[in-house]
Amino acid sequence: MADLKGINVAMQTPFDDEGEVDFTVWEHLIESYISTGVQGLVLGAGTGQHPYLTEAECNRLYERGISQIAGRVNVICQTSALNMDEVIRRSRHAERAGADAVMILPPYLEGPDDDDGLFAFHEAIDAAIGIDIVGYNIPQNTGITVSVPLLKRLSGLKNYNYIKDSGGDFTTHQEYLQLGGVGVLNGCDTTTFAALMAGTPGVIWGAANFMPAEAVRLHALISAGEYEEAMALWQKMLPSLLFIWRNSYTPAVLRAAQLRGYGTGNARRPLHRVNAAQDAALQKALAPLLT
Repeated sequence: MADLKGINVAMQTPFDDEGEVDFTVWEHLIESYISTGVQGLVLGAGTGQHPYLTEAECNRLYERGISQIAGRVNVICQTSALNMDEVIRRSRHAERAGADAVMILPPYLEGPDDDDGLFAFHEAIDAAIGIDIVGYNIPQNTGITVSVPLLKRLSGLKNYNYIKDSGGDFTTHQEYLQLGGVGVLNGCDTTTFAALMAGTPGVIWGAANFMPAEAVRLHALISAGEYEEAMALWQKMLPSLLFIWRNSYTPAVLRAAQLRGYGTGNARRPLHRVNAAQDAALQKALAPLLT
């Protein structure tokens, strides 16, 4: 079982002005994030615009990324797809490339939404691979909530050892933590401080694309029991986290990252860059990080 504690950056996929993956920037970003002390990188994350990448693009990103990372930090690859055979094929490819774990959404479009059907979906994937599965709870996007009883069942599978909880329901998050037997990784930007204080071992964090050093520092302070200093840092981080959570998430993260020297700021269609008013508000929200 991989140890996924700490800060796992839900890493952006950089695009050039024509909407093609910019692998030169990609390689630079990997080095930049690792240099800040993060514990892991999630390749093809939602913030990395996984739905708008082809399978071939994902495979190339994962192969090149894993080769460059060379075991210096954990690597989680998203292998979500609607077709079961494709999920398994993508997951096996990531495993062969050297991923430590795969992250998988439930079958969110007209698939099963009952616990038995969702369990069977993950059970089939679990039987097909030999690395950790990070389940992905993001009901606001999928329409499916991983219930607490379902998570308890899933934790009994051989490889289903983690869940990324991006739901933002802190009560459910704490119920997950009470189960034991499964690692709970926070994925809701605005609840990160509370989740870490509640005992969440790590995060898969989109906002870490533009505040990687601060994210690492926050985790270190809370782990060390330096709560007053951690809260002071959190107050500087929070305005931008509230902004990205209440606006078009990925374009806002990409622009914030660009403003702080990480990436191109370009989104792939159908997403588009933030407008002028949003850009001004975003820059205002980022200002506390400079103090």
